[in-house]
Amino acid sequence: MMAVSPLLHMQAIPIPPQLQSHHSPLSTTFPKRTLILHRNPNPNPSRPAKMVAHAASVRSAVSEAVKLIQSSPPTWQSALLSNLIIFVLGSPILVSGLSLSGIASAFLLGTLTWRAFGSSGFLLVATYFIIGTAVTKVKMAQKEAQGVAEKRKGRRGPGSVIGSSAAGCVCGFLSIFGVGGVAFSQLWKLGFVASFCTKLSDTVSSEIGKAYGKTTYLITSLKVVPRGTEGAVSIEGTIAGLLASILLAFVGCFMGEISAAKAIICVIASQIANVGESIIGAALQEKEGFRWLDNNAVNIINISMGSIIAILIQQAVFRN
Repeated sequence: MMAVSPLLHMQAIPIPPQLQSHHSPLSTTFPKRTLILHRNPNPNPSRPAKMVAHAASVRSAVSEAVKLIQSSPPTWQSALLSNLIIFVLGSPILVSGLSLSGIASAFLLGTLTWRAFGSSGFLLVATYFIIGTAVTKVKMAQKEAQGVAEKRKGRRGPGSVIGSSAAGCVCGFLSIFGVGGVAFSQLWKLGFVASFCTKLSDTVSSEIGKAYGKTTYLITSLKVVPRGTEGAVSIEGTIAGLLASILLAFVGCFMGEISAAKAIICVIASQIANVGESIIGAALQEKEGFRWLDNNAVNIINISMGSIIAILIQQAVFRN
């Protein structure tokens, strides 16, 4: 037989009550020691300081930029900064209506406009550009099929920008350099607004006429001619052009560029100038000896007539 371990014969020895405790011998407690980790709240003291300094410099730069934009009267610096911000934000619209060289020309125009007439003058030009671009895109496929659409899907180049804004730029420079003093400053502003009312009216009447004009007439003879003929007009296009000039003149009035009476002058001058432009197109454009008289040249003549006629009406009839 196997030997039985003596441990199997050991009996449990009772523990006297006085030696018993509320805790198991295995749960004997020992003095607790709390481990405190002293963490350095700022392991790199220079980093937060640099971040605070950077944030402060950014806030200061933004504040200075806002002050510069709001400077009155406008300066070349404020005009350049404001124009740059607006062009970056509005780049999708600009690309749809202008070529790259056209955008560069428009940037110069926008800077000059802001310097001469402030944000209100800039908004007027922006309104002209948005409406003019929109109507150029109307029924583009149809216009292309008929061969009367603007080139490059309506994206205009520097020649078109200059042809559409030359008179306005002249008025802007005259205003900046104070030609004629305070008495003439309002005339230059009137000529500026009238030039863009004239050009927008011409653009809208032409594009809507090519898109929706049922019958087009040569203005010098009233003979029916195909759409897109130089010097041709239509009832639909003429009405649309009139409404466009009223709208832009209202924008100029609302923005404080001109008074209500001068807004009426701009509308009248624009319609007279557009009739003159149609006569020039029908009688001279693309004729022998006038090959230089392309669309851009005619545009310059057109808007110049609008500006001059508006100033003459103001001086002759509505002079204060």
